[in-house]
Amino acid sequence: MASERSSAKDKKRPYLSYLLRLWLAKDDGAVWRASLEAPNGAERHGFTNLEELYAFLEAQTRDLAAAE
Repeated sequence: MASERSSAKDKKRPYLSYLLRLWLAKDDGAVWRASLEAPNGAERHGFTNLEELYAFLEAQTRDLAAAE
């Protein structure tokens, strides 16, 4: 398996994991809504459009990269 061949360096890579839900809301025309939920269910973020989702993900990855 590939996971068995992973090096110690690979295991230290920062990563984010979310369950992504997307649905088409037709209340204000047709707009995509989204939510992200942490795997443990302790954290959930809702987005009224895809631009908000993209901005959140960009900020999360930028902050994570800056912490490295």
